[in-house]
Amino acid sequence: MSSYDKYQTPLSTRYASQEMMTIFSARERASTWRQLWVWLAEAEKELGLPIPDDALDQMRANVVVTDQAFSVARDYEAKFRHDVMAHVHAYGEDAPAAAGHIHLGATSCYVTDNADLIFQQRALDLILPKLAKVIQNLQEFALKYKDMPTLGFTHYQPAQLITVGKRAAQWIQELAMDLEDIETVRERLQFRGAQGTTGSQATFLELFEGDTKKITQLNEILCKKAGFPSAYAISTQTYTRKVDLRVANAVCALGATAERICSDIRHLANLKEMEEPFEKSQIGSSAMAYKRNPMRSERITALGRKLARLPANFTATFEAQWFERTLDDSAIRRMDIPEMFLLADSILLALDNVTNGLVIYPNVIRSRIDQELPFMATESILMKLATHGVSRQEAHEEVRVLSHQASDVVKQQGGRNDLLERVKKTEFFKPVWNDIDSLVDPKLFIGNCPKIVEDYCNGEVAEKLAKYKEVLLKTSTAQLSI
Repeated sequence: MSSYDKYQTPLSTRYASQEMMTIFSARERASTWRQLWVWLAEAEKELGLPIPDDALDQMRANVVVTDQAFSVARDYEAKFRHDVMAHVHAYGEDAPAAAGHIHLGATSCYVTDNADLIFQQRALDLILPKLAKVIQNLQEFALKYKDMPTLGFTHYQPAQLITVGKRAAQWIQELAMDLEDIETVRERLQFRGAQGTTGSQATFLELFEGDTKKITQLNEILCKKAGFPSAYAISTQTYTRKVDLRVANAVCALGATAERICSDIRHLANLKEMEEPFEKSQIGSSAMAYKRNPMRSERITALGRKLARLPANFTATFEAQWFERTLDDSAIRRMDIPEMFLLADSILLALDNVTNGLVIYPNVIRSRIDQELPFMATESILMKLATHGVSRQEAHEEVRVLSHQASDVVKQQGGRNDLLERVKKTEFFKPVWNDIDSLVDPKLFIGNCPKIVEDYCNGEVAEKLAKYKEVLLKTSTAQLSI
């Protein structure tokens, strides 16, 4: 049967990287189980159990699961209705000298749970530099445009001016929060280790004839081999699903950030102030040939929306676990954990591409400012008149009348804002006629934005990116194939 004849997730066929897909592939999963069995046998032998050398040699030689081994495991699972035992027997056929020693003292969660922790560790290590790359793109963008005035929006209505760089700095800050949270869950991730069927370590206590020190040593050896600092102090049959929830809360928050940023970009594209990269032969619409739709930002928004809502699944899985374990966590985690990381990976690839190629249209930005700035400048005109001894209240009324007239031109007649021309023609304002143009320089209205951007991007952001310096130097911008 062709791959075109069965459903495949778009995350793997369209959006995610090959590296992330490999982490959560069937071969990687089954081969990691075998590697865990090797580590367990090696550790048990080191601690005195009679594991033959040829058994270990055969196990090491057959860690990577072949297509044939998958076929054998599939037949066993049809018979046993148990995936782990199916792979135990398939491994035993590939390493017959080890058949009686594979999985010694372990429960299924020794391989399934420890493998999941390994995959999450690797996946976190894969997305962190990608997130740093997006932050670096925006850092460069924010510094480049730190002085360029643009309209701020509150309630999606024109508000006080900011700068293009200042808006990007806000995006950076939100992504930096995601970076901090994901780094934290990565640093705190621990191993399950070898804990027995209910977390009592009873089988290993029996194997080591009551020597509790050897159980401690066993887990220390396993943690070292797997690359974890330690094992969770308490386990049941599984590591607590609170761990998955903590990881999800950090990773999935990235989805919300991505959706928020790309919603801004999409609105700015509508205003023709900013655009995402648009390739020469790209088609915006099958019907409207002139269109330049922000399809990458729309894709990121959709993927972000999906990712941001996954913690509800992880919450339900955690809270529904009874006592030492129920199996209703299994099927959903097989989907949710890979999907979470494939979504995050897909979002970061697209965000890297978009943020490294943002296009700004200064003339459009200035035109929009010119439509609103005359209203914003009226306070400065009032203050200037006061220095000439003009009553503030009388000046306020004159400005109010002219502002309403100019507003009528804009809203009712579809014209441009002519408030300043009206001011220049009204005798009341004669004392400040010569000052009007200087009072409406947009850079007078951006406050401390340039310094805010400089201080943040060259300070806190630079510090956060320092640990990723080497990998960022070698990283090129992600190219999207679709």
